[in-house]
Amino acid sequence: MATEKIPFELNFGRHPWKGDLVVQIMISQVEEFIKKLQNSWEQVMSALEEAQKKMKNQFDKKRRSPQGLKVGDNMWLESKNIRSN
Repeated sequence: MATEKIPFELNFGRHPWKGDLVVQIMISQVEEFIKKLQNSWEQVMSALEEAQKKMKNQFDKKRRSPQGLKVGDNMWLESKNIRSN
């Protein structure tokens, strides 16, 4: 898993099965809680971006260059597997 966190944890700041079912938090701790939650979101976004870059690099390793074709070039298509109404 790229983020090492579950969606519940990112939304509510805690694991669903760790701690009390009722969350009691003092007003003075809210700012700290929000900062931790925002920090988690930033870490997840950077981890997802890194995973996306790695997947693109792996995909590009096996991709061939397009045999000299450019946008707007004409070509013949075989209609063997194309169905129309």
